[in-house]
Amino acid sequence: MKLRLHLLIALLLSISGLQAQSDTLLLSYREYLGYVKEYHPLAKQAKLVLSNAEAELLKARGGFDPKIEVDYDQKQFKGDEYYDILNATFKVPTWYGIELKAGFEENEGIFLNPERNVPENGLYNAGLSVSVAQGLLIDERRAQLRQAKFFVEQSKQDQTLLVNELLYKASEAYFDWLQAYKQVLLQREFLGNAEQRFRGVRSSALLGDVAIIDTVEANIPVQNRSLLLEQARIALNNKRLALSNYLWISNNIPMEVREDVIPEETLEVTLTQTLGVSPLNTEEFDLTNHPKLLSLQYKGEALEVDRQFKANNLLPRIDLEFNALSSTPDRTETFNSNDYKFGINASFPLFLRKERGALRMAKFKIQDNEFEQELAQINIANKVEALQQELTSLRQQININEDMVNSYTQMLNAEIRKFSLGESSVFLINSREQKLVEARVKQIKLEQKYYSGFAKLFQALGITEVEL
Repeated sequence: MKLRLHLLIALLLSISGLQAQSDTLLLSYREYLGYVKEYHPLAKQAKLVLSNAEAELLKARGGFDPKIEVDYDQKQFKGDEYYDILNATFKVPTWYGIELKAGFEENEGIFLNPERNVPENGLYNAGLSVSVAQGLLIDERRAQLRQAKFFVEQSKQDQTLLVNELLYKASEAYFDWLQAYKQVLLQREFLGNAEQRFRGVRSSALLGDVAIIDTVEANIPVQNRSLLLEQARIALNNKRLALSNYLWISNNIPMEVREDVIPEETLEVTLTQTLGVSPLNTEEFDLTNHPKLLSLQYKGEALEVDRQFKANNLLPRIDLEFNALSSTPDRTETFNSNDYKFGINASFPLFLRKERGALRMAKFKIQDNEFEQELAQINIANKVEALQQELTSLRQQININEDMVNSYTQMLNAEIRKFSLGESSVFLINSREQKLVEARVKQIKLEQKYYSGFAKLFQALGITEVEL
């Protein structure tokens, strides 16, 4: 009777759980995401997307930079200077399609073309050139600059999507690590239970209170739990290394999570605070501000600019240029309409097949983008709703499974008391305990699915602003 009482106390103590180890280090979920968002190479690559767009914008603005052009040509033959021609021009493009010009021309030589004759001190000119049909409202330079501005805004949204995807995958790695860690704790706990039970049964067998064969039956769970614990340790090591792929510090130095580092075990409140997502309340999120939809919207704006440019190309090309001339530029009144140089350049393709084809393609691209926007909006809305329902269901499943765990625990405790009174067997205790283990394993998996659902909702909403 004393031996059975000893076994009862050992079994009751064994199912109370393991105490937290004092020699471990905690890597919280918030701290982990902070490292990922700040130092991970993919987060830095996402910043390059915006930097590249800003470089494209700078390049487009270069189309409106003032320009100096110098054309110098000289010919000497058998001691004679055939000609010496200098033509320097300063041009200032403007946003309205008008190009301002100022120039200086100095020509001399014995075989100089008569039209190049200028005063001895050179000839100055000041004027402008403008396109009065094609290029009046929009031209290639203005189109490229407007598109580059939209490209910058689109790149900001694309950067958000890249960071969002990175944080989602990093979160999944953390949840997998947490699940593997809990599996190790569980198998370690029940291995301890099985070992204590085996010692109690062996002591009883040596005193003749139970049959020797009962020690074999009591040792089988020890062997099985030892095997499961070793498998759980391998899985934990693999998940720990997978988690390490997301941990970096400054100067692009990778980090490896040590074996004595443990995850944060209870995450539901932390997830709500960190990700800013409530699975039961997503109405406050306006999907029209979703980065995917905004990216497609800015893309559509850029495509519309391209369509306007292509439509403008259907007009005839008529370029006008007017320059007032003077040999005394220090006297502005000498630049007048009496001395001038005027030119007109006109062209118009007869069939416009190239221009009409380009315009048609531009319209198709706009339609394609509109279809993509509509499809993306429906997909995002449906995905958010599905994840919200899934999280609600998982929360209910976790509550139900918690009740099952409590019930199996009560059944196991009752079986242990019956065993102490001689009304049960090791086989029944092992059976009760196996049901409890299965329920606890299921609980761990349900919690992992629930946390993963949080991350998926975070991803679906396109969120990157996390509370760290």
